[in-house]
Amino acid sequence: RAASRLRLSGLCFLLQILNILLFAVFARYSPESSPGHCPPQLDCSQRNQDSQPRFRDVHTQVLLSFGLLVAFLGRYGLGSAVISILIVAFAIQWALLVQGFFNFFLNGKIYVGAQSMVSADFCTAAVLISTGAVLGRVNPVQMLLLALLEVTVCTLNEYILLSLMGVSDSGRSLTVHTFGAYFGLMVSRVLYQPHKDERKREERQDTGHQTDVFAVLGTIYLWIFWPSFTSATAAHENTENWAVLNTYFSLVASTIATFVLSPVLYEGSTPRMVQIQDATLAGMAVMGMAGEMLVTPFGALIAGFLAGLISQLSFRFFMPVLRSRLKIQDTCGVHNIHGLPGILGALLGTLLTLLATADTFGDRLELVFPLMAQGSRAVTDQAFIQLSALPLTLLLAALGGCLTGAVLKTKVLRSPSDAQYLENTVLWEVKLGNC
Repeated sequence: RAASRLRLSGLCFLLQILNILLFAVFARYSPESSPGHCPPQLDCSQRNQDSQPRFRDVHTQVLLSFGLLVAFLGRYGLGSAVISILIVAFAIQWALLVQGFFNFFLNGKIYVGAQSMVSADFCTAAVLISTGAVLGRVNPVQMLLLALLEVTVCTLNEYILLSLMGVSDSGRSLTVHTFGAYFGLMVSRVLYQPHKDERKREERQDTGHQTDVFAVLGTIYLWIFWPSFTSATAAHENTENWAVLNTYFSLVASTIATFVLSPVLYEGSTPRMVQIQDATLAGMAVMGMAGEMLVTPFGALIAGFLAGLISQLSFRFFMPVLRSRLKIQDTCGVHNIHGLPGILGALLGTLLTLLATADTFGDRLELVFPLMAQGSRAVTDQAFIQLSALPLTLLLAALGGCLTGAVLKTKVLRSPSDAQYLENTVLWEVKLGNC
């Protein structure tokens, strides 16, 4: 255990020194606060408006909500909450650098501002989603290396989709939810250990009434801040309002779906808070791509209700298949609350793209689909590109996850005691009775 802690300390030191050196050489503050002096290559207009409040909301949501989402796990939830803070602290720095070379690089320098911080938070959220699939089976050193590799692949996927293909995915159904979920699932598949006693593993995931308090807090933060997450990169204030309202409509309908199905699928008259928390995530993931599009209130309600139903059914029937047939151990069920809703959101966004015309969108068409408004891309072409982005994201997530899993599986990175990877007693001083 002492050797593992020293290994973590050394890796943190090396990675931080690397970040400091790279920031010293390349990073400069962006002139986005003075649009008149902003180089056109940096595109400081439109999506930089009011970026500071958006960054505060998105960062609060990433730091608090994701940390509390894993804290309900009775045996190693608190330790995982500590590691989530470590991942956020490192991944934001690394994402600023990697994304800077792709999107904010000019004259040999990376220009850092509120917009780039929001983008880094998005990438960090994808990493946190992936870690939910492997909790309890990777140590902190492996978590850091996962963040290092995933940020790089995630940025590549985002650059291909948003910059090269011109995909509209402001709330990140594909680049955060879908990518993060299936990247983590592929890492979990590569790290699968058939000799592990599955019964004991499920015991380590048992939750109690005391730890459900963390799920309550995480759910509250999701309700407050996730609409800002969905609308953080909306093209303009008009489309931002659409994204916020559509997200709220979707999450309330998804929550109701939990109260419809949970008493039928499980024993008990009302759902547990953890199930409501999962429904909230599913309802908001489905609005990632379609949030700033013309969903309409009843459309958002339908999408959220379907996402809630699909998520609950997947938990009950498909998750055992993942574990027994596909050999994928999904600790937090990211496939059900991020993966499937993200795919549903991508399909919904493709459908709404076919309905995007000047008559339906008005002047917002230029903000959501600038190439269509300019006449350089037809509606059907844009819809095909939106749809083709889904298999491309799944492919990059699968390849990146397999590569990362192979790296993490090397003997030199594994702890002597696999059974205590993220137990609370390893990383957090707690009384066993409180677990």
